[in-house]
Amino acid sequence: MESPRTLQDAIIHFKDFANCKAFMMELRWPDGKIKCPHCGSERVVWLDNARVWKCYEKHSLSRFSLKTGTIFEDSPLGLDKWLTAVWLVVNCKNGISSYEVSRDLGVSQKSTWFMDHRIRFALHQGTFDKMFSGEVEADETFIGGKSRNMHRDVRNRKITGTGGKDKTAVMGILERGGKVRTTVIPNRKKKALQAEVRKHVEAGSALYTDDLNSYKGLSEFEHGVVDHAVKYVDGRIHTNGLENFWSLLKRGINGTYVSVEPFHLFRYLDEQSFRYNNRKGENGEPLKDFDRFKLAMTQIVGKRLTWDRLTGKETVLPTCLNC
Repeated sequence: MESPRTLQDAIIHFKDFANCKAFMMELRWPDGKIKCPHCGSERVVWLDNARVWKCYEKHSLSRFSLKTGTIFEDSPLGLDKWLTAVWLVVNCKNGISSYEVSRDLGVSQKSTWFMDHRIRFALHQGTFDKMFSGEVEADETFIGGKSRNMHRDVRNRKITGTGGKDKTAVMGILERGGKVRTTVIPNRKKKALQAEVRKHVEAGSALYTDDLNSYKGLSEFEHGVVDHAVKYVDGRIHTNGLENFWSLLKRGINGTYVSVEPFHLFRYLDEQSFRYNNRKGENGEPLKDFDRFKLAMTQIVGKRLTWDRLTGKETVLPTCLNC
C-alpha cells in the first residue's frame, strides 16, 4: 500500500495494526533485524496474541513491544491513536489543541494533553552545533496574555507592571535560508542574550539585530543594527524573518492554545520550530505531510516523558538518548 498522503488516508491506513507494525518495524529496525531494546539481543520471537516480542536472554524485562523505548511506552492507547495524534501535531500549521485532539480521537482531554506534550518532547532537537551561514538574525519577544482580554479581577492579579514584567521572554536565532532556534530566556539583559548568540552563531558571521543595548559588544561578528524607531529594513539588515516566525508562534498560542503556562512554554517552542524548520524539503518545495510525519517519528526512540516529570513532581534529568 502507498504511503498515506492526507489525514484521512493516515487514519484508514493506521487503523490496521499490521500497517502500524510494519511502519514501526521499518522505523526502528530498518535492517530488518529485531533487537531487544533492553539487551540488544536478536534472540527474540514474536507472540502474536500478546502483540509483543519475547527475548530469550536472561533478564527481568524479557518482553517488549513496538512502544518500548519510545515516547509511547506504558501508554494504554493503541498505535492507531498515537500515530494519528503525531500526524495532527506536526502538520497543523497553527497547532492543534488537546481539546480538538480529544474530540477527534475519542480520548479524554487529560490524556490528549499528556500525549501532545510527549510528542513535543520528541520534536526537541537537543544540542545544536554552531551555525556556519553568512547571515543570521537574532531577536527576542515576550509571550503572555493580553491585559485587554482579561477580566478585571484576573488582570489585577496577573498584571503587576508594564512592558514584559509579567510575561516570559523568548529568544530566537534564524539562519537565513536555514533553520530557526528558540529558547526561553530569564531576561533581555546582555549576559543572557549574548550568551545565546555566542553559543549558536559562528564568529565572523553577519549578525543582524535591532537596536537593543543588550546586543552591543558582539565585536566578533559583522554586527548590523536596525533601529525600529526609524525603519524596519536597511538593505540586508533586518529581522523580518524572525518577526514572521514570532507571528506564527503567537497565532498558535493566542488562537489555538489560548493559555500556555511558562513552565511548559519551551515545549510549544519546540513544536513550532519543528514545523517551521521542516516546512520545505531539500529541493525547496513544500514538504509533504507524510514526510514531515515520518521525520518526527524518527525522533521518538530513546525519549521518555512521565506524567510526574511533565507536571513538575519529578526533578530528575531527562532520559533522552538524543539530547
